[in-house]
Amino acid sequence: MRKPYVILIGSASGIGKSTVASELAKELSIKHLIETDFIREIVRGIIGPDYAPTLHRSSFDAYTALRDKERFQGNSMESLICAGFEDHASFVIPAIEKVIERAVADSDDVVIEGVHLLPGLINTEKFSENASIHFFVLAAEENVHKERFVKRAMEIKRGGKHLEYFRENRVIHDYLVRNAREHGVPVINNDDINCTIRRMLSFIRENCTEVTLQHPVERLGDVIDIIIKRHGGRIVDVSYPIPGFSQPLKREVNVYDPAEAERFVKRLNESPKRKRDLERLYTLSNNVHSHRICAPDPETLQEILRELEESGLVYHDEDGD
Repeated sequence: MRKPYVILIGSASGIGKSTVASELAKELSIKHLIETDFIREIVRGIIGPDYAPTLHRSSFDAYTALRDKERFQGNSMESLICAGFEDHASFVIPAIEKVIERAVADSDDVVIEGVHLLPGLINTEKFSENASIHFFVLAAEENVHKERFVKRAMEIKRGGKHLEYFRENRVIHDYLVRNAREHGVPVINNDDINCTIRRMLSFIRENCTEVTLQHPVERLGDVIDIIIKRHGGRIVDVSYPIPGFSQPLKREVNVYDPAEAERFVKRLNESPKRKRDLERLYTLSNNVHSHRICAPDPETLQEILRELEESGLVYHDEDGD
């Protein structure tokens, strides 16, 4: 039997995680969709404000209830906000882990979304043996975040107090993203919901294959355009077969974000030394290298392979294989 899906989606308020979680659950036919805000309310009913004052505040103003604010004197306001947020989330995490334990025990798929899903604070490793667990943090550029934050605040009729705390929410956004990158949790820029879902599915579904390419460094942008930008795919690794070595030189890259991929190509073109170093590596392998690539679904994977072939990027040995 396949392992049950446990999909965690964290982000600051106003990024769009509830919409993404709902659409992803629908796509994967998962009936259990849980918001960490509901779990927090249950925990609040058990743990009183005298014992856990930050728990009884919102995530964005929990810092105002920290018992040891004096410890942060001399530090930045951002550090204080992050400390309050982490203290607030720490009371909710054990209950979230209990929900996951129950879902795994019952072999139930579950999507859990919420601001309290802080990478490094929640222990996903202990579920990996018995569940197909996937953790994502959603992100957005500041202007996009602000627009969505205002819209959400008005929709839930909390326009007054809520709108005053955009700065704090933005600090939490950056803190979540920073922790996600430190702990290897994919950060998905939620610019377009369909693209976001497809990128997440490239992690969740095992639609992967090895492909061997042959092209100069100048065509790296074409590879990125086909796999990542046009089809929402993911480049997991790169392997260079170096003559004289029994094993290829292999490196994990895990590239899936179009903006990050574009920045890499831009930095490469702006740095002659970095480009020369990569060109030397390409020359050693006669411009031949392999990638493990993943796609949101089998059809998209085949389309990626077809476009790579038609673009003259796929390697064929002398026997035509």
